[in-house]
Amino acid sequence: MHDRSSRSFRWVLLTGFIILLLSIYFYMTIGEFDLSLPDIVQTLLRIEPQPDSDLIVFEFRLPRLVIAALVGFGLAIAGATVQGVTRNGLADPGILGIHAGAGAAIVLYMYAFQGHVIRTGWTAIMTMPLFGLVGGMAAAALLFVFAWHNGRLDAQRLILTGIALGSGFGAISLFLSLRMNAKDFEMATVWLTGSIWNANWIYIVSMLPWFILLVPLLMLRPRILDLFQLDENLVRSLGLRYGRELAILLLCSIGLVSACVSVSGSISFVGLLAPHIARRLVGAQHRYMMPICGLIGTLLVIISDLIAKSLFAPAELPVGIVISIVGVPYFLFLLYKSKSVKS
Repeated sequence: MHDRSSRSFRWVLLTGFIILLLSIYFYMTIGEFDLSLPDIVQTLLRIEPQPDSDLIVFEFRLPRLVIAALVGFGLAIAGATVQGVTRNGLADPGILGIHAGAGAAIVLYMYAFQGHVIRTGWTAIMTMPLFGLVGGMAAAALLFVFAWHNGRLDAQRLILTGIALGSGFGAISLFLSLRMNAKDFEMATVWLTGSIWNANWIYIVSMLPWFILLVPLLMLRPRILDLFQLDENLVRSLGLRYGRELAILLLCSIGLVSACVSVSGSISFVGLLAPHIARRLVGAQHRYMMPICGLIGTLLVIISDLIAKSLFAPAELPVGIVISIVGVPYFLFLLYKSKSVKS
């Protein structure tokens, strides 16, 4: 079983990287101004640099590609962790209201400082993830308060509470955005739909500390996530500090979600789709599933953003809408499948 999982992991990883390289190629070359692969290589290696190519590669496509990859990876890893600690395959930071909580806090930040803090300034960029973290933690705390039943997390209560929290925080975000001036309202509306069109290197720098600190904490805990699939009393009997590990895993997940939401808005369903696809490919062991999950999340956002910016060019769709077109039917399928199993 172990050897089979290991072989599957290597093949899936290799195939995923090949698809990723192809996606990067199309992402960097296709657009309103097409570039060839030699043009990209010459620009990156600074061989006979051209001003037009420099502008397109370094100011538009490359930072957008990097942010798409980071957001996809972060949301996928956070989703796999949330599903692991809740033992619920339908759990996802977006569906459970954590995205909405982080988003509402960031919209509150925009509303409180509108006209005084420019969103692309260093102060705003570095502060927004902290607001998102507070909002995400508030959503997670409310989620656990209302979903905790008879000493454990009730799966049905978890989903229903998450949907309610998402609606409530979404209403708060909409109310605050409607009270903004026209320019800030437009920015908030585009941001709330999930979009990375305004990507820049400052956004990337603002995300890196969160990823450098939190991703290793999650990726180095595969055994703990495996143990969380057992009954809570059994886990405690094995000597695991259940409450401490639960808090670490959830806080790391919320921190990653907040960092992603602060630069891309609310992109839902990545944390739902990627873990399910990864489990089907390499099994449920988190030592294999987590890296594949991150790779699949990266591919989901990069390919979805490529479709979003190319399908109706020169107009663009928010990437969150493209992912939702796939995510909503898949969520309904999982919900139906879960209901059939219980029956």
